[in-house]
Amino acid sequence: MNKPFISLLAAMVLTCAAAAATGRVTVNLNRGWLFSSADSIAGAEAPAFDTSGWATVNLPHDFQISQPWVAPSPDEMPDSDNPVANVKSRLSSRGFKEMGSGWYRLEFTPEEEWRGRRALLDFEGIMLVGDVWLNGEHIGGTDYGYLGFETDITDRLVYGKKNVIAVKADTGKPENSRWYTGGGLYRDVNLILTDPETYCTRHPLYITAPVAEAEEATVVVRAEISDNRQGAEATNVRLSIYDPEGNRVHSSTKSLPVIARQNPMEYAVDTVTVATPHRWSTSDPALYRAEVEIIDGEGNVIDNASSPFGIRKIEFSPEFGFKLNGEKVLLKGIANHHTLGALGAAAFPAAIEKRLKLLKEFGFNHVRSSHNPYSESFLALCDRYGILVVDELYDKWLTQYAGGRKPWDEMWQHDIPEWVKRDRNHPCVIMWSLGNELQITYDIPHHDFGVTPYRMQKPLVDRYDMTRPVTVAMHPHGRGFDLDTEPWPLALETDIASYNYRYMFFPNDGRRHPEMIFYQSEANASGMGPNFFEMDLDRVTGLAYWGMIDYLGESNGWPEKGWKHGAFDISLEPKPAAWFLRSYFIPDEPLVRIAIIGAGGSQQWNGIDVGTTEMAETWNLPAGATVDIYTYTNADEVELRVNGKTVGRKRNDTADPKSRNRIKWENVHYSPGKIEALAYNVSSGTKPVTSHTIETTGKAKKITATPDNNAWKADGNDLQHVRIAAVDSKGRQVREAASNLHLSVEGPAEIAGVINGDIRSDELSTGDSRSLFNGTATVILRSTPASGKVKLTVTPDNRSLRPVTLQLETID
Repeated sequence: MNKPFISLLAAMVLTCAAAAATGRVTVNLNRGWLFSSADSIAGAEAPAFDTSGWATVNLPHDFQISQPWVAPSPDEMPDSDNPVANVKSRLSSRGFKEMGSGWYRLEFTPEEEWRGRRALLDFEGIMLVGDVWLNGEHIGGTDYGYLGFETDITDRLVYGKKNVIAVKADTGKPENSRWYTGGGLYRDVNLILTDPETYCTRHPLYITAPVAEAEEATVVVRAEISDNRQGAEATNVRLSIYDPEGNRVHSSTKSLPVIARQNPMEYAVDTVTVATPHRWSTSDPALYRAEVEIIDGEGNVIDNASSPFGIRKIEFSPEFGFKLNGEKVLLKGIANHHTLGALGAAAFPAAIEKRLKLLKEFGFNHVRSSHNPYSESFLALCDRYGILVVDELYDKWLTQYAGGRKPWDEMWQHDIPEWVKRDRNHPCVIMWSLGNELQITYDIPHHDFGVTPYRMQKPLVDRYDMTRPVTVAMHPHGRGFDLDTEPWPLALETDIASYNYRYMFFPNDGRRHPEMIFYQSEANASGMGPNFFEMDLDRVTGLAYWGMIDYLGESNGWPEKGWKHGAFDISLEPKPAAWFLRSYFIPDEPLVRIAIIGAGGSQQWNGIDVGTTEMAETWNLPAGATVDIYTYTNADEVELRVNGKTVGRKRNDTADPKSRNRIKWENVHYSPGKIEALAYNVSSGTKPVTSHTIETTGKAKKITATPDNNAWKADGNDLQHVRIAAVDSKGRQVREAASNLHLSVEGPAEIAGVINGDIRSDELSTGDSRSLFNGTATVILRSTPASGKVKLTVTPDNRSLRPVTLQLETID
């Protein structure tokens, strides 16, 4: 018996010992799986299948991220008569990874204490599609990997011997997605034990606050319960509500009628008045918690379900866009895919948290989950950090909805209930989006450019939640550039009119149809600034910038492995454009930032220009160079100096949305030393309100390693991101430094990923080495369930750079 199996068994024994007293038991099954991605495997679902040579992996796991890159085939390469700088292939959208399948197997022996209990296997997602077997019997699967499912294995468990869970995950064909999806068991897997007759169903709670004023709130708790006891007339339920400090502020017990022909039954458990509630907001994301317990006559818990929730008031109007708790809030957002850089699709909460903290630091308050539901941990973290979410279900409604084995019109009836019931208690979710880039194709079912499919889906959304508006993102094509035309018919159906890139239609569409409420569901980085300031910010809901964190997939062509037009590179290093964004996302904090203008140009994507100019923050230039420079600022004026000598002083033209917060300086002569930008406000007189300096660095002398997690948990899932940088003798980052880095780890941790910001790199993000890019790289360490000291050693190939050893520790 291997060690992962022993630890899993121990966890089951410990949790099940208390089962009778605590009701429901959830056992995490993320550790100790065997995995193989052999090209062809037959019969791997059979219990006696030979798994020798299979790897041991822990979930979440993306099996594609470690696969080699697949360069374009010879017929896709340019010939001498037609040279092409960037070469696309059939896999360019999928991150240049070959499509295929992976097998997972987990062995366990059911405990005797489980007899008589209801047992469920719960999969939060299998990418892209998947099938599950228990002891050789097919017991379930998914045709839409972004949503989870559960399957009842109560009568299929074999006691007194090992049972085998086998899972086949398949990435589908290249055309089954337009981006890198990853593959495998990329989210949590759990075993759930409940009472066999009386229990809460899947996603059973529905918590709303129809009144959420500062003085008083009304909280309504509903619960879906199944009571299969012969002759039962009532189910006893206890409701407890806890405030954000963990104090129980309400407790009530009710006897709910059992109606055999309506089983399971959705009950209105209670309506609770909360005086002076601690309301959830972006700046103060206070969370309450509701717990529903099914109890017997003596008060013992038979089953239970709990959920955090927030008390907040959301309003949408063509007059003000969006209000939260009565205050106008402008959505300052990002639209990105679900993947996490070096980790691929594997949904590590710590990696999600790192991104949310970074986004919040730069002024973002909003994420659009493009174009599929993210993980449950993502929404829980958005609740915690006060990030507003537009929760999106699909891409296009045809083959590109990212299923593959079944057509979309056979899927939505099953997907919508799972999606809405899973996510509806999250206060961060303020809008439902049923799809992306629609209304363009007449071939959508019912041949009316999406109107009838929307009308069919919306009532099902409303059945499970009527507290949020429903939208669909509109494709930028199909209308031309005549602004004074009728909106798309589908835009007149949705509760919110969501346009990708076509914000310039808002004024005339609003004039023709004053009831319309507008949201720029995608904004391009190449139009950054104008596509914010040219909107009527007092009336629109806001915007979501596309692809602000570089990601795998949707490459413009080899050797680029993915999207490169974000404000942060794929290793999460801010690009200069991130500071431009911050200058107007956080207008009250003085900012100035220098950006050296590099190469750039037009690049068409979905009919709009997304090409961005390369920017740099370095003052190590060739002798005699002359450069153009941007200074990004929200101050009134900027003075530029080179080695203390004033180049000039320019005003921030806030009246012009095309140049606002972005001052251009042409033909600045390079001289080694330093370049400074000093920002002034008229009200501050002659004293700068802030400044930014870039210095010419010396040669790189050593490597630094900086961890980001000072409370690294020994739970087998927590991460430590260690930023590695090459610095000179004064500790300044040397962006020109080049070296491969060798990484070794001692102690209870393992390398989960390695990354730098170079989207063109041929290096894999798995393994124990990575080269520097712009002077940095990042290694991501994953804890094990054992606590203790961890030593990371980074050894450069470049002998002029001294190695570094970092002492870390994981804690229980």
